[in-house]
Amino acid sequence: MSDIKTKVQGLDPNVRARNLTQLVKDTGNIYEVMAIITKRAKQLAVDIKHELHQKLEEFAVSSDTIEEINENKEQIEISKFYERLPNPAIIATEEYLDGEIYYRYQDKKKRKPLNSGE
Repeated sequence: MSDIKTKVQGLDPNVRARNLTQLVKDTGNIYEVMAIITKRAKQLAVDIKHELHQKLEEFAVSSDTIEEINENKEQIEISKFYERLPNPAIIATEEYLDGEIYYRYQDKKKRKPLNSGE
């Protein structure tokens, strides 16, 4: 997971318009591209959430009283760091455009490109 955090440090967290022809150059279908990116974004979201909860559990105090609420500066900094990370969909889109996502079809028959004459 740490490699994802270091990789996304340079990413722009803002959403921006994308060139559709560049997105569909491998699959030929925008819906397939969106399905691939969506699945990867869900994986990233689960991984990031799991890691954040693991780090915040270190600061959890097991006491029965709710009266004492103390703020830990390290805990706040960790939370702010994860809030500043780009959205998992943005990370997944960048991974797709950089060719870092491996995908395959579950069915055994080969898919034909949409623009083939057959």
